[in-house]
Amino acid sequence: MAEASAVELSRVGHAYGSRQALTDITLTIPTSEIFVFVGPNGGGKSTLFRLLTTLIPPQQGQLTILGHDARQHAAEIRPLLGIVFQSPSLDKKLTVRENLQYHGAVHGMPRRIIRQRIPELLAAWDLSDRATDLVERLSGGLRRRVELAKALLPSPKMLLMDEPSTGLDPAIRRELWERLRAARDEAGLTVILTTHFMDEAERADRVAILDQGRLVALGSPEELRARIGGKVVSLASSDPERLAARIQERFGVAASIVTDSVRLELPREPGWTDSLLKEFPDAIDSLTLGKPTLEDVFIAETGHYFGPPGESENGGVGEVVGRA
Repeated sequence: MAEASAVELSRVGHAYGSRQALTDITLTIPTSEIFVFVGPNGGGKSTLFRLLTTLIPPQQGQLTILGHDARQHAAEIRPLLGIVFQSPSLDKKLTVRENLQYHGAVHGMPRRIIRQRIPELLAAWDLSDRATDLVERLSGGLRRRVELAKALLPSPKMLLMDEPSTGLDPAIRRELWERLRAARDEAGLTVILTTHFMDEAERADRVAILDQGRLVALGSPEELRARIGGKVVSLASSDPERLAARIQERFGVAASIVTDSVRLELPREPGWTDSLLKEFPDAIDSLTLGKPTLEDVFIAETGHYFGPPGESENGGVGEVVGRA
């Protein structure tokens, strides 16, 4: 495999008994890229994470990680990875420094390198003044920083994180991303993470959107949003099927039904909202207008919302601009 690629998946599939968790996943992740797998529960993220961390071998297809076949050479891959699992792996009864020292010893790192690396990582993750604190006394955001410092201690070539923002408030999530970019830029680190936050995926270099074990969209956030067009309109109605049919007949615009709402994708919006409200005043309960998001890409590719019916994962798809 060329040096420019950190990961290559070719028609990768995996099943648990009769349930197909992944189907025909094909993509390449270059080195030094921040790459996000995003999807709802059951989308296949956890299985992909287990494959990439060599916890399980691929059943179908070919998976190459940092130049090694994952099925045949998992032992050669593991020392090259830094891994942050969703469940905490820190010993709460040890200090921050003691957790890092123990992790370095488990990895067989020379003591001299451990002594050198720990101060560097404590400084990089703004933990120097917390080195002697017990982990149990730290906030969730600080613990996540320690987890990342621990994963980076052996100087891995690739950092893998499973739902790293779970339980963190938005400010801490933004800070986490700033530090990840700095680590990538300084060390040429490849960063791969899973998330169910669509707004978090917007921060990545490239995104793979998963649904029911299939890859439904792949590209940079900008490229994926450009597929939708200029505006996304969602119309609430007591009879969405009839409203969609009337809109298509009257304006010749494709209208789809998504979770009891009528959804339109418009390349331009020259008075469309006023026209819709004027044409169907009794049929439209509310009209929501917004710029395309990654959630809109998900809806366009799958025909259903990312989160529970009627609820947007990132808190809404736009601004309510009219009500009949």
